[in-house]
Amino acid sequence: MLLVLDVGNTNTVLGLYEEDRLVQWWRVRTISNNTVDEYGMLILELIGTVNVEPKRIDAIIISCVVPPMLNILAPLCEKYFYMKPFIVGPGIKTGMPIYYDNPREVGADRIVNAVAGHAKYEGNLIIVDFGTATTFDHVTEKGDYMGGCIAPGIVISTEALFARASKLPRVEFKRPKRIVAKDTVSSMQAGIMFGYAGLIDGIVERMKTEIQQQVTVVATGGLAGIIAPETRSIDVVDDMLTLEGLRIIYERNT
Repeated sequence: MLLVLDVGNTNTVLGLYEEDRLVQWWRVRTISNNTVDEYGMLILELIGTVNVEPKRIDAIIISCVVPPMLNILAPLCEKYFYMKPFIVGPGIKTGMPIYYDNPREVGADRIVNAVAGHAKYEGNLIIVDFGTATTFDHVTEKGDYMGGCIAPGIVISTEALFARASKLPRVEFKRPKRIVAKDTVSSMQAGIMFGYAGLIDGIVERMKTEIQQQVTVVATGGLAGIIAPETRSIDVVDDMLTLEGLRIIYERNT
């Protein structure tokens, strides 16, 4: 079995594959000051919920945008699973040309998403990943990674609002009944939800103008399913895109 880990700034998503079938997946908080043993016991407990013993894990692949986490996860893999993990980064085969001024600057998660998007969907793609930051990436029909842009994520944007505006309360992130709201909580929900949907549509529209070809827009990430229905531009929501990309990259390297 293959264990895949997508380590983001806020959350880490883990997936367990039996060949090309995703058996189970989990989302946990990324805590870079946890110890090797704390994360090791957590992962053992998670895979134990589907009755998988450590000896059944044949390989591990990690995409990580939080460098200190690699100092935890790499020793963890050797201590608890007796193997070195594949780490997405320079030197690993992705099968995708990267047209970026400095390819080493591109986040591993963006490349993993691009690889999965090209494998699963036809034509030109814009991949929108709702994480701590929201990233927009263009992948050509031939499978070339062309770059993209990065915007502040929904959570950190709203956290800044709560922190800076002392009279505004923390609110649940959900769709309000109307845009012209009649109370403070609904007004904030309207501004957050519809404002961010407008950000998505505005950036995608500008990217389409620059690309000048028919494009499919694929959204992924924890909040993709909530935001996508409020946009005009997102065509597909694929929650497991990053995990699938990790599986594909592992296969290309073995």
